[in-house]
Amino acid sequence: MGQEKHSFFSHQTLEKNIGLMIVCSILVVLFAGLVQIVPLFFQHSTTQAAPGVEPYDALRLMGRDLYIREGCVGCHSQQVRMLRAEVQRYGSYSVAGESVFDHPFLWGSKRTGPDLARVGERYSDDWHRIHLRNPRNVVPESNMPGYPWLAQNPVQSNDIGERMRALRILGVPYTEAQITAAPEALKGKTEEDAVIAYLQGLGTSVRRAQLQSSSTGAK
Repeated sequence: MGQEKHSFFSHQTLEKNIGLMIVCSILVVLFAGLVQIVPLFFQHSTTQAAPGVEPYDALRLMGRDLYIREGCVGCHSQQVRMLRAEVQRYGSYSVAGESVFDHPFLWGSKRTGPDLARVGERYSDDWHRIHLRNPRNVVPESNMPGYPWLAQNPVQSNDIGERMRALRILGVPYTEAQITAAPEALKGKTEEDAVIAYLQGLGTSVRRAQLQSSSTGAK
């Protein structure tokens, strides 16, 4: 008598029922996530390739998989953030259209080593070979381990077709001709060759598109 009645979903009920609070919190997070994520599936800026971006060829695709296998993604991000210092150091900030063919994308956030989003063609292949075998030969302060076995291991080409077909299901526009020719493209290549090919392509397509756009606009 005289006590205020509370509805089942009142704040006081949630505070007293931890199970119900957990369920409601999960529902709120799921709804908020859907509101933010679902529209991205229908925006051209996130679903269409940025100018100059094309699917990885067979060697670069294998290099990317090796990059993931060796844990490089755990120390190097591939995302230039929208901060002045970032752009001045690494180049133009990253956009979603650069990664439409990446499954999964490797933007990351942890930087034990420098960001690699724009590393392509900034160093020679020989520099990368030395760096992969013994990083301190070119960067004395580096704490990165060496990967000398990559130079000895041949690239496995027996499943490259299956990898490319799986990516085609996810939307990467590989043609049957590209898939058929992939094993031949990997013949005689080492895992080191593949990783270097992958690194040398990072950011180059976007950089070339920007240069072309600048030269066209200057005319």
